[in-house]
Amino acid sequence: MVCDVCKQNQATVHLTEIVDDQMSELHLCETCANQKGAQMETHFGLADLLAGLADFGSKPSETELAEQKTCESCGMTYDDFKKVGRLGCSLCYTTFRRNLTTLLRRIHGSITHVGKMPMAMAATPTAKGRSELQELRRKLQRAIEAEDFEEAARLRDRVRECERSKAKSSESRSESP
Repeated sequence: MVCDVCKQNQATVHLTEIVDDQMSELHLCETCANQKGAQMETHFGLADLLAGLADFGSKPSETELAEQKTCESCGMTYDDFKKVGRLGCSLCYTTFRRNLTTLLRRIHGSITHVGKMPMAMAATPTAKGRSELQELRRKLQRAIEAEDFEEAARLRDRVRECERSKAKSSESRSESP
């Protein structure tokens, strides 16, 4: 397929836009896509997406308008967040927790972080061992902080066992043809 803009090069970027149930497609070569890239970023950015999702289906009540919260640390308001698409500081997460909870649930389907790995990968033995080792290390750190040294020693030994078995399994994989 030939580029819709220059009509010379092979199209490698294919954009589809749906507005009011009308679909339009644009097929671009790499050069034209790079030139259009800056225009498209200004046309539609992440901040616009977040602002749209933040506004979706919710109209502020009069009491919400009256009590517009402002972050004590950076002075940002929730309206500022909707315009910019970024929070000002770490305290903003606490200040705007109620609004962010709704937004995160709408975007991710949950407000709990479940990890970075796809579900299929998370089920592999390597991933399970890695997450088990991380959990053991967290428990070990908590035991040390609580000065529960007997539990810490037991957890330390389990961490070492996991590390040894992980090292053995990686050696056996590297020796396999």
